[in-house]
Amino acid sequence: MSREQRRRAEREQRRRARNTNATTTTTTTAAAPRRPVDPPAIQSVLQELERRDQTGKISTAAVGAKRDSVDQAPAATPRATTSASLETTPATCGQFDELEPKAIGMSYTFEAPADGEPFPMQVRFEGRRTDVSGEPTAADRFSLVETVDPVRPGTGRLTLTRRVENLAPGEWTVSAWPVPEIGTPAGRPLPARAEASGTTGFAPIIRVRAPGVLLGAWPGMVALGAVVALTVLGLLAASAGHPVVPVLLLAFVACLVGVLGARMYYRVERLFRRRAGAGVQGMCIQGFVLAAVGTVVVGAIPLGVPLGGLLDATAPGLLFGTAIGRVGCFLGGCCAGRPTSSPFGLWSSDRRLGVRRIPTQLVESVISLTIGLAALLVVVSGPTTVPPGGVFAAAMAAFVLGRQLVFPLRAMPRNTSYGRVLAITVSAVVLIGVVAAAVLG
Repeated sequence: MSREQRRRAEREQRRRARNTNATTTTTTTAAAPRRPVDPPAIQSVLQELERRDQTGKISTAAVGAKRDSVDQAPAATPRATTSASLETTPATCGQFDELEPKAIGMSYTFEAPADGEPFPMQVRFEGRRTDVSGEPTAADRFSLVETVDPVRPGTGRLTLTRRVENLAPGEWTVSAWPVPEIGTPAGRPLPARAEASGTTGFAPIIRVRAPGVLLGAWPGMVALGAVVALTVLGLLAASAGHPVVPVLLLAFVACLVGVLGARMYYRVERLFRRRAGAGVQGMCIQGFVLAAVGTVVVGAIPLGVPLGGLLDATAPGLLFGTAIGRVGCFLGGCCAGRPTSSPFGLWSSDRRLGVRRIPTQLVESVISLTIGLAALLVVVSGPTTVPPGGVFAAAMAAFVLGRQLVFPLRAMPRNTSYGRVLAITVSAVVLIGVVAAAVLG
């Protein structure tokens, strides 16, 4: 065999040795459990493979040492989770079961951290219809993300409610879990994934149902407040010698007009906010008072009833009715306060997020009740130095002043920065003027 042939044979032997070693390494790596790989260690192994001696053998000691360093790389630690639950909105409403459009409501409940800084958290909701026959359509599934911004540590239990409308009717399986990549601080435990099943329901009913919200509480309490207001007005009108039946009829008409005024006021305000309406529960007490009082002023002229005395008799009942209606707001999930970690907060919902909140509705209820009792005491005490209509003016001014002081505690942002200052100034001037007139008179 010539020298050239021997060189060729040696090169062939080295090539076969390299192929055999590479095959052995690949098989061993595939059979081993997968571990996180340290790129610098792998790079060192590759460099060692390239440093061969002239016999074509690999330095097995070096390769074994590098492989040990790769095998000893720490495994990734899974992120800790906390307990969470998911429930669907009950949709059993009898006569509404066959009505369209259909929707499903989901409520994801979890615990806020005990301490730390507030942070945003995004929750993904997914669902699919389980009784699909044929090819699924876009109405048979959904996937969306809802944001809680911020999650305030120390607020306790939170319940995020999300509704999806225009779905195919039937049985659904839904799931919810937080999206850790967006906004959540690294290392903070996240709520666990939760699943539930339920059925679709009539969308207008699903919109107003949520944990902590009592269906029908708002209209029921408002109706009760109207009855109390009319009863108090009738008693005060009789004691003042006014014709009771005509006064009550006028007050009843004023209530109906007030409802329309409350709805119109609400719609105009929502246009400024550029937000959609919220069904029958979308009304504002300011619109009711303006429309109802305007109706009483116009109606008192043909009745021949002194306007000042009639307005004074109206004030206590109007404020008592408002106090009762505000309890309905608290139970119905409207006019909610800001989330708080204070022990004086109460768990309530704005029909989207249930959390410990400042109970602004109940604070306004107490304010209205207190002012109403003061107005009633002045009216039934007999002749006073308060000018006719002064009790009504002072009571309404105190009511507006109290509401403006509570407004910053609400979760709803204000439309303008100067409106609140103007309302406080005007109401304070009117209240001081009536009190001064009563003292000087």
